[in-house]
Amino acid sequence: MLGQLGDEAKLLAGGQSLIPLMKLRFANPRHLVDLNFVAGTSYIQEDNGAVKFGALTRHSEIENSPISQRFPILHDCAAGIADVQIRNRGTIGGSLAEADPSGDWATVLLTQKTDIRCLSPRQERTVPLSDFITDAYSTVLEHDELVREIVVKRPDKGSGGAYLAFKRSAPVYPTVSAAVQLTMKEDVCQHASIVLGCVGLVPVRAQEADEALRGRKIDDKVIATAMDAVRTAVDPQPDMRGSAEYKRTLAAALVKRAISIAMLRARGERVEVSHIYA
Repeated sequence: MLGQLGDEAKLLAGGQSLIPLMKLRFANPRHLVDLNFVAGTSYIQEDNGAVKFGALTRHSEIENSPISQRFPILHDCAAGIADVQIRNRGTIGGSLAEADPSGDWATVLLTQKTDIRCLSPRQERTVPLSDFITDAYSTVLEHDELVREIVVKRPDKGSGGAYLAFKRSAPVYPTVSAAVQLTMKEDVCQHASIVLGCVGLVPVRAQEADEALRGRKIDDKVIATAMDAVRTAVDPQPDMRGSAEYKRTLAAALVKRAISIAMLRARGERVEVSHIYA
């Protein structure tokens, strides 16, 4: 259908990103191709050390899945997206394909080893998530290509992650969000991945903050160094939600809290997380 309708056709999954853009006249597709009637596009499976999500898997399905309970950072993300109505309609594939700079899933999944399986009439290809999003609302997908599956490799033993967002209220996008994934050996950080959302046109990977943690015993001084690196890494734009400096400070504070939670989870402790509301 995409091939027949041409460039003015747009795929519709949950519609929780696309429909608001259409209401604001930021998107004006002549045709919508509804994917919701395609069988076999919604599933959560474990296979060979990875978790696989069908593109039309709803946020609420991930939130309530036993797999996400064992993969807490995924539960943090799914359970914190907007309100229950949006979680029941919105999809993980639609979120990633829309590449909204304020979306949640890309920020979280960039801390993981994540591949996007894409399908077109010509081929099926696998693209690392780090290469998938190219700019705000832009991905490597060709016009007649769609996301078929998201594959997230299970973290190594001794790993823990956390995702936190600061919001004015539940239904709105975050002012700033932060995802942290750590792999610990005793008290020493073996690997760290920190990604910030809503502070750029694409999620921001705070690589210097990662390096500040890696190979070190995490204490207050090390965390403070990572927070300074986060402030340097982000380049937020001032808007009605706050000034650029406010958002830098908020990003660092969220990372500090997320690091503490990720460390506890890496030790096997069960820690419940909820977003922070103004």
